[in-house]
Amino acid sequence: MDVQSFFSPDEVKEIERVVRDAEGGTSGEIVPYVVGRSDPYHEAFWRGACLGALALALIAAAVHELGRFWGYGLLWLAVPPLVGAGLGWLAVAAWPWLRRALLNDGQMDQMVRMRAQGAFLEQEVFDTRERTGILIFLSLFEHRVVVLADSGINAKVRQDEWDSIVAGIAAGIRAGRPGAALAEGIRRCGALLAERRVERRADDTDELSDALRLRTE
Repeated sequence: MDVQSFFSPDEVKEIERVVRDAEGGTSGEIVPYVVGRSDPYHEAFWRGACLGALALALIAAAVHELGRFWGYGLLWLAVPPLVGAGLGWLAVAAWPWLRRALLNDGQMDQMVRMRAQGAFLEQEVFDTRERTGILIFLSLFEHRVVVLADSGINAKVRQDEWDSIVAGIAAGIRAGRPGAALAEGIRRCGALLAERRVERRADDTDELSDALRLRTE
């Protein structure tokens, strides 16, 4: 999935404006971060190749059994599995839905969570004076959203409130409104910060960039 074209230029500008507005009345720092995928998932390609090899080997066996045709000796034994493996590999590369089908949800959850934690460190979301950084992380291939907040905010916000924001962003993306969904999630984070009195100090500065981070992986 092309992460660079997932949001229109106008949506990117709106998201960055919403970040500024959401941070305006509090000491919170909100970092929106989007990746095309959280892992290459090489094992899905090997599983596709194995299934393709097995499928064509079974088809070759069925042709022999039904038509009493065995082709050209060893070539008939070797070629169908090899061709099937190649087709299986190419199918997984061409169709992301097939790659996801060959992975389990727990595995994707783990990889997305690890990638989000890496982004939290990479963007130094932890490095704010009041420990009030929030990372909103989207991984497009896996269809996953993660919100990670630093200790200064997590102490004041329940997990079910973060889960509600995650669910709202995911639902908006499924409905074909990715820019609006992410913007609304950012607004809800800002509202939570204000409600829980994560107050802005007189000498407060914008410690983290308001830009939307877009990464291929």
